[in-house]
Amino acid sequence: MLFEGEYSNGERNGKGKEYFYGKLIFEGEYAHGKRNGKGKEYDKNGNLIFEGEFLYWNKWDGKEYDHNGNLSYKLKKGHGKVKEYYHIGMLLFEGEYLNGKRHGKGGEYIEYVGNLEYEGEYSNGERNGKGKEYDYFDELMFEGEYLNGKKWKGKGYNGKEIVYELEKGKGLFKKYYLDRLIFEGDFLNGEINGKGKEYFQNGKLEYEGEYLNGKRNGRGKEYDYGKLIFEGDFLYDHKIKGKTYVNEKLEFEGEFLYDNKWNGKGYDYNGNIIYELKNGNGKVKEYFSNSILRFEGEYLNGKKNGKVKEYYPFGMLLFEGEYSNGKRNGKGKEYYSNCILEYEGEYSNGKRNGKGKEYSSEGILLFEGEYINGEKVASDKIQE
Repeated sequence: MLFEGEYSNGERNGKGKEYFYGKLIFEGEYAHGKRNGKGKEYDKNGNLIFEGEFLYWNKWDGKEYDHNGNLSYKLKKGHGKVKEYYHIGMLLFEGEYLNGKRHGKGGEYIEYVGNLEYEGEYSNGERNGKGKEYDYFDELMFEGEYLNGKKWKGKGYNGKEIVYELEKGKGLFKKYYLDRLIFEGDFLNGEINGKGKEYFQNGKLEYEGEYLNGKRNGRGKEYDYGKLIFEGDFLYDHKIKGKTYVNEKLEFEGEFLYDNKWNGKGYDYNGNIIYELKNGNGKVKEYFSNSILRFEGEYLNGKKNGKVKEYYPFGMLLFEGEYSNGKRNGKGKEYYSNCILEYEGEYSNGKRNGKGKEYSSEGILLFEGEYINGEKVASDKIQE
């Protein structure tokens, strides 16, 4: 989300515009960092979907339009029947508003899919009261009561079968994808709290450990289709301290900052220390699960920076060049698996950007010119 407009006291105050992937989605007035006053809201195709007044982000007085320009509803002092849309143009919610918030009966829909996700009661903008929840395949997942947006009392289903029950926001919670168990664990205060396990769709263990308010928090272990890849401490879904493994052999031990290796020691496949990181800085080597070198180069602030080399799983050179902020940025070369040069040129934000040359696997020049976001856009030479 991009914003351009007026600021004061470090917050949005005055007139401004919001953009979503370069498309204007709102223009109007702000106060104390929130939409407040007159404004217009648009969908991704530039169609006007709401025009009127906002009160501290909530729609207050105005008219809503569908994506064909037809009047959908009128809102008076935050009250009325409404329809909300995702910026991609699909229906998000339809139901009743009171004081600019969801209140009464309504329904929510799944983004990109359009199927009903929830139908039931609301108050003060959140699910409160009786309701039903559905999955992507229109199968009933939960039926019961909600409190402040959280499941509180009722029964959970796997299709037509009852798989768990909640009472006062407490119980053993289970979640399924079709008929496959993807989570089981403790539920407390209307959220996942305590110990739990996550599974891949093939049934292999993905994570086991502790949770707090629905997030991995405390001691835990991560797996790659059954093989241990991390054990240690989490804080709000992020690794903060522990050990990583490749093919169940120790690869790194130390501290993490937002999941990036920060302070610690790296090991080769035979258990020898091969590098140290301090405050996210140092020279690093990383390996595939078959003990073949995958990456060698420099880290800065926990991310790949400087000159690096990347390799195929069978040991041949894949890329050599420059990185910054964890992505290919600057000049570099890519190679086919037969060691023949595939591309040489410029990169930005991980993609081919700028001048470059592309070759066939036989070494024949195919293209010489400009790239933008990995796509050819202009050519000086091209082999047909």
